[in-house]
Amino acid sequence: MDMNQYLEVFIEESKEHLQTCSEQLLVLEKNPEDLSIVNEIFRSAHTLKGMSATMGYEDLADLTHKMENVLDAIRNSKIILTPELFDVIFLAVDDLEAIVMSIAEGGDGKRDVTNVVRKLQQIEKGESLVIPTINETAAASPVLETMEQATMGEYDEFEMTVLQQSKEQGFKSYEISISLRDDCLLKAARVFMVFEVLEKSGEVIKSNPPAELLEEEQFDQKFTVTLVTNESIEETKKKIMKVSEVDVVEITALNLEELRHAANIKEEKKAADKKPQEGTDQSPSINEAKETKKTVKHAPSKTIRVNIERLDILMNLFEELVIDRGRLDQISSDLDNQELHETVERMSRVTSDLQTIVLNMRMVPVETVFNRFPKMVRQLARDLNKKVDLEIIGAETELDRTVIDEIGDPLVHLLRNAMDHGVETPEKRLSKGKNEVGKILLKAYHSGNHVFIEIEDDGAGINKERVLSKALSNGILTKETAATLSDKQIYELIFASGFSTADTISDVSGRGVGLDVVKNTIESLGGSVTIDSKENEGSIFLIQLPLTLSIISVMLVEIQQEKYAIPLSSIIETAIIRKEDIMNAHNQQVIDFRGKVLPLLFLKDIFDVPVQNEEEEFLSIVIVRKGEKMAGLVVDSFIGQLEIVLKSLGNYLSTAFAISGATILGDGQVALIVDCNALIH
Repeated sequence: MDMNQYLEVFIEESKEHLQTCSEQLLVLEKNPEDLSIVNEIFRSAHTLKGMSATMGYEDLADLTHKMENVLDAIRNSKIILTPELFDVIFLAVDDLEAIVMSIAEGGDGKRDVTNVVRKLQQIEKGESLVIPTINETAAASPVLETMEQATMGEYDEFEMTVLQQSKEQGFKSYEISISLRDDCLLKAARVFMVFEVLEKSGEVIKSNPPAELLEEEQFDQKFTVTLVTNESIEETKKKIMKVSEVDVVEITALNLEELRHAANIKEEKKAADKKPQEGTDQSPSINEAKETKKTVKHAPSKTIRVNIERLDILMNLFEELVIDRGRLDQISSDLDNQELHETVERMSRVTSDLQTIVLNMRMVPVETVFNRFPKMVRQLARDLNKKVDLEIIGAETELDRTVIDEIGDPLVHLLRNAMDHGVETPEKRLSKGKNEVGKILLKAYHSGNHVFIEIEDDGAGINKERVLSKALSNGILTKETAATLSDKQIYELIFASGFSTADTISDVSGRGVGLDVVKNTIESLGGSVTIDSKENEGSIFLIQLPLTLSIISVMLVEIQQEKYAIPLSSIIETAIIRKEDIMNAHNQQVIDFRGKVLPLLFLKDIFDVPVQNEEEEFLSIVIVRKGEKMAGLVVDSFIGQLEIVLKSLGNYLSTAFAISGATILGDGQVALIVDCNALIH
């Protein structure tokens, strides 16, 4: 029976069942008396076991079966729940997730699970447990054993084709084995920096372990990548060694002929092994048939997977359509033809609906990233002997897929920092009059055309004096400059490369270590990160991210002969005032706006617009807001509201102040898009 037709359904359903197991285990740990939670976990494990057996993944089915036995004993009150027991079940779930991930990547689902199976059997028999540390568990992992050999193993047909075509075009292919220092903190951050260097030199074809495991730090100190480049071995090695905490780099040139020969031998061996079984009965067992029947009964899938690159192409085509729609609007207005008016209006309605669909296709809930954090925080709390509650709010908030893919690593760094050097130990918290259980709040929400993610802890906060002292000793700033800094500017110093106020090196993190990577990653996405902290009360890291909606609604304004676009999401209202109503306060021109002092910003001065005619008696004001702060942008006139395509200015003009991009208007003119956040800041 061909099981490939069920593979995609199997993988998706397995991920859902494992996610349920992880979430419910965390709930059960806090409510060990609630056996209904055990029943929920048992049902997911039982379903996963049946599906795995049907699909022929023996390691997956065997491990799930052993876990199911333990859960059955728990719900029948034969086994008492203990922290050590939870540790083993979480280890089992980790192994199950790794197997499913391997299958999703085209693997055979094989994994050495004897260690966890043995411990589950010990629990089932009522024997005492010796729980391994994280390092011991990692050392026993077959993934890590593979890495110690520093070999990539096999390449599939697609990868071999890429390597062969690259060779024909004159590129070189290298296998690069990279070892990080034993005392390396935040290994995933260093891996990210290595990949950033390699991607500037060429194209990374493959990594071992895969990128997902590297991101989650599921590897020892060593990892291997295959790179296609036109650089020499010496040039490539020199660039990698510049990354801090990289210890050893070994590079070997790939011999494609040898790889092909090895692959052919393996295929011949497989065929030989399979031949004696050709006469045997290949029909599935009765149990498998039953499970297969269950699978077939599921409602047909109403979703399809679409490569993100295809969505990018669709978005680019739609952007061109929006520009042409604007041009048609302009022509229709100029010609004043009723039939053309009606046609253009209908086209506008249809393209608006199409626009909503195209943009929504790329939106994904941040829940897909947040889901993995509760288990991570639980394990870190165990390792650090701390008590921590993680509260997640706004997991349904949606972000563009490209941002979702990149935001996971920075959030991991910030949560690790909060766990290790934010939240204190229970003893210290009690001595300060706090609850012994620390709290970390992870919150996501929309505001205007941005998504905000907050990570707040009620821990020790940031010691300003220590930060300044470290910054001075590192030569980051002078004593004169230090005396002028505000509290927030002092906190910003911890984003300097390699900056840390940690007294001792920790296995998890040092407050500030890796935050340079966090800041760089978020800014590369067009976002920003800020800090607020109170000593002994806690810290808040606020991440602001764009929705990456390349089509936005704006108010088009005119300054002399130039047109500018102000995003509607930043605008409160527009107004016209008399010039004589302007007052001066602290060298700043202001107006009285409904009882509040509103600062005025003259865009013609900020953007150095040449003045061709004299100022009028009345001024047009666009009132914008960023958080609690407001300002009035002074323009010459309002043109009107329209939807525009946001185009990047490119690297050459990326430093232009208060300009976030540009757009092409219906008449072919280019209008710059005003960054209100930068102006108010």
